[in-house]
Amino acid sequence: MAPADWTIDREIDRDGGRWVGRTAEGPESEMRYRVRPDGVWSITHTFVPPALEGRGLARALLDRAIADARAEGARIEPLRSYVRAVFQRTPEWADLLAR
Repeated sequence: MAPADWTIDREIDRDGGRWVGRTAEGPESEMRYRVRPDGVWSITHTFVPPALEGRGLARALLDRAIADARAEGARIEPLRSYVRAVFQRTPEWADLLAR
């Protein structure tokens, strides 16, 4: 279960950006992405500190990425094994899957 004070922000840079989760309990969690020339978001990195693992924080970051992709009309290339696995278990995201 995510901490009550959990927040997720999106930081955008010229190559892509990251979703960063913050809580008073520990260091930041993050999910990084690059924007390909065709506009697809390639998720390249996920990290949840060991002290915060098992609370659904990686899923919360991915859910935010999905919401942002839907809002912006983007598709996602799931390069990380965790992200690929969740896409496989979530058929309602199939329209966002890029290869």
